[in-house]
Amino acid sequence: MQQRKIVLLGSTGSIGTQALDVVDGAPHLFEVVALSAGGGNLGLLAQQAVHTRALAVGTAEGDASLLRELIRDAASAAGVAGYDPQLFAGPDAATAIASIPADVVLNGITGSIGLAPTLAALASGSVLALANKESLIVGGSLVKAAAAPGQLVPVDSEHSAIAQCLRAGSRSEVQKLILTASGGPFRGRTLAELAHVTPAQALAHPTWAMGPMVTTNSATLVNKGLEVIEAHLLFDVPLDQIDVVVHPQSVVHSMVQFVDGSIIAQASPPDMKLPIALGLGWPDRVAQAADPCDWSSAVSWTFEPLDSSAFPAVGLAKDAAKQGSTFPAVFNAANEEAVHAFHAGRIGFTAIVETIESVLSEHPGSSELSIESVLDAEQWARARAQECLANSAQKAAHRP
Repeated sequence: MQQRKIVLLGSTGSIGTQALDVVDGAPHLFEVVALSAGGGNLGLLAQQAVHTRALAVGTAEGDASLLRELIRDAASAAGVAGYDPQLFAGPDAATAIASIPADVVLNGITGSIGLAPTLAALASGSVLALANKESLIVGGSLVKAAAAPGQLVPVDSEHSAIAQCLRAGSRSEVQKLILTASGGPFRGRTLAELAHVTPAQALAHPTWAMGPMVTTNSATLVNKGLEVIEAHLLFDVPLDQIDVVVHPQSVVHSMVQFVDGSIIAQASPPDMKLPIALGLGWPDRVAQAADPCDWSSAVSWTFEPLDSSAFPAVGLAKDAAKQGSTFPAVFNAANEEAVHAFHAGRIGFTAIVETIESVLSEHPGSSELSIESVLDAEQWARARAQECLANSAQKAAHRP
């Protein structure tokens, strides 16, 4: 594999920082040419810029003058002279950065705000290594239509696993996709027991270290619902041929069942560096990207059926995907509002999925899918979710 030029969106987040570790471990394979981040940690973004000597750097928040000052300070501290990258600042910064010519754009942004950068990366002709599942989910056919064959490469560990397993047979031989779920911190609890869990407990994921939104989504299994939609769109497999099974150890990342009864699984210790490296190098593997399983001691892997009564989010996500149009965007937007309300102490844990269901039931849909219709649907969903959340908070306050 020849060295590839990489654009990294969301560089200061979990995916972004691990991607930079992958690049540092294989400088002969990857060179970062541009970075962008949300703006919550401009100091780290400046250090990353100096470390990589990225030609362009963007931030969604803050101004270019502050970022330039921080980059100069970081360069001085590192003993680097003459480094002066092109800067972008504002809500369109990530989209501008995504348009910069490169071999691969890794979209590690969290949330549907990643849609415009996703479309920009595809329009530029770069391979899109997609960790920002929300942009595919809300963009649906828009993103699919914009992607050339082989241009879209999954980075989520589950979808990376499926892409690897699919190499074992032809598409006509695929009977089912099986996504594994850790079960999150509340695996085994009943719906009644979930009513009183706290935000701190929801953030205590037993396996993965992720941001607060993704971690909470894992606790509700909303994240797995989003991943079902993502798998449906990525691999053109009908929703009724995509199952979820709970696997607490998070070593088997997903499986593909073939028509002859064979099931091919991809297994590795829970480390996002492996799917990130594969996303950057696809279809080639990056040597020593992550540690393999250790077979020198006894281990046990367990699998459990999904408790859909306690965790109905997967079923709701499938229903939204079947309705298509802007329903997945409404599912995602309502969830984001509900998660924020939960962490603000305004609602209980189970009200998150209840809010999604309520907002979805009222959504009229859209006759066509466009960036405008997606944005309009999200705006409507957020406003309606806030109304539902206010009602939930009021009811909770009056409970004896």
